[in-house]
Amino acid sequence: MSGRPESERSDWTDLDLLTREEAHGRLLTEIADTDVRLAELGADDEAERELLQRRLSALHEAAEDLIGPTGPTDQPKN
Repeated sequence: MSGRPESERSDWTDLDLLTREEAHGRLLTEIADTDVRLAELGADDEAERELLQRRLSALHEAAEDLIGPTGPTDQPKN
């Protein structure tokens, strides 16, 4: 436990932060899991299929936003 008051403690600890690569990897895992769930749906699950397809689209978009046009990087953009 730190002797500093909560308001003076840094939020920048290794436990709090993901690199862009780590976040991208987690998104790819979630995309794969969502693909599996979509493949398992039956013909009667149209509403769930639509929700999962929207989720999949959002996951792909978030993953693309992380890697940018040249791939993953943790370098700040100027």
